Amino acid sequence: MSSQTSAQDLSTTGKSGRARRVLTYAGAIIAFLIGSGFATGQEILQYFTSYGYAGVFGTGLLVLVLMGYVAVEFFVVGQAKKFEKPSRIFHYYSGKYLGTFFDYFSNLFVFLSFTVMVAGAGAVFEEHYGMSKFVGGIGLAIVVGLSVWFGLKNLVDVIGKIGPLIVVVAIGLGLLGILRNPSGIAEGQALLPTLDLTQASTNWFMSGLSYVGFCMLWLAAFLTALGKTARNRKEAVAGALTGSTVFSLACVIVGLGLLANITRVGGTEIPMLVLAKDISPVLAAGISVMILAGIYTTAVPLLWTVSSRFYADKTKGFKYLTVILAILGTVIGLMLPFSQMVNLVYVINGYVGTLLLVLMLVKTVMRAVRRPPV
Repeated sequence: MSSQTSAQDLSTTGKSGRARRVLTYAGAIIAFLIGSGFATGQEILQYFTSYGYAGVFGTGLLVLVLMGYVAVEFFVVGQAKKFEKPSRIFHYYSGKYLGTFFDYFSNLFVFLSFTVMVAGAGAVFEEHYGMSKFVGGIGLAIVVGLSVWFGLKNLVDVIGKIGPLIVVVAIGLGLLGILRNPSGIAEGQALLPTLDLTQASTNWFMSGLSYVGFCMLWLAAFLTALGKTARNRKEAVAGALTGSTVFSLACVIVGLGLLANITRVGGTEIPMLVLAKDISPVLAAGISVMILAGIYTTAVPLLWTVSSRFYADKTKGFKYLTVILAILGTVIGLMLPFSQMVNLVYVINGYVGTLLLVLMLVKTVMRAVRRPPV
């Protein structure tokens, strides 16, 4: 999941018209939700495909509804309140003490998400290139650490355009996976009980809640900041709904593509590369580079976010902490296989995010009953 569009950049698009701003907001959401989990297919495999039809369509519908609600809420409240610090959104929904907890916990989650990026890079090098995962993981940490240290924001922004491309390619691979083996969906559904697949939860409903939960912890401050740039409530709502809808549909299509090829992708670390190899080794090579670029542009803002929480950007403290976090993140990220890292980090944090979701729903209902402005 990566943040390639800043609130300041979006505020300059006013002259381009409402439609362009709405699409920009939608694109920002999609780009932010793209990370090693989605790009590799591991996230979709664990949260959607592993539950069969119920997971692909049930979880997909749940994510569509709840992600749409969450995105709209963060956008609308950000547009109305214009918090000086976006993290104040946690206090708005859960009060002083729980708000402080969510604020700090979200930073811990961001750091742990960086460790998942390290694991993802290691998995690509190990499974696709046949090299040690330590080469990929350590290499990513070094490049990301240097980027944060020297503030290479422009490089991240340029390569960051890969986010929407990853969605398009992922959808394309999902569709090809279905078209090349249309009977595979039903066959995969029948075979699921016999396969030992890693799942995000005990059932598809809780999996969907967990998925929305961990996405929320990433989206909260980011969308609140973007909401400040929206000219009105309609723009905020339209952008949020468009982005969440496109992303949810992408999850469903990729989920079906993986289900149609479950005997091939089940148990692999990088399912999307398996689909790509079935089409062309050259295509797989290109997509592997694209995935690594996507991981890089996700990992940089993750590491920067944690360091900047404690020290001002580019200060000595900021730089030293960046090095320490990069080293620590590498050690943690390479301890377990990528699939286990996704399952451990995302699922645990997903349930914490679910608590925030409940508090948001309560706040929304209370607001509707009182009928005051946001």
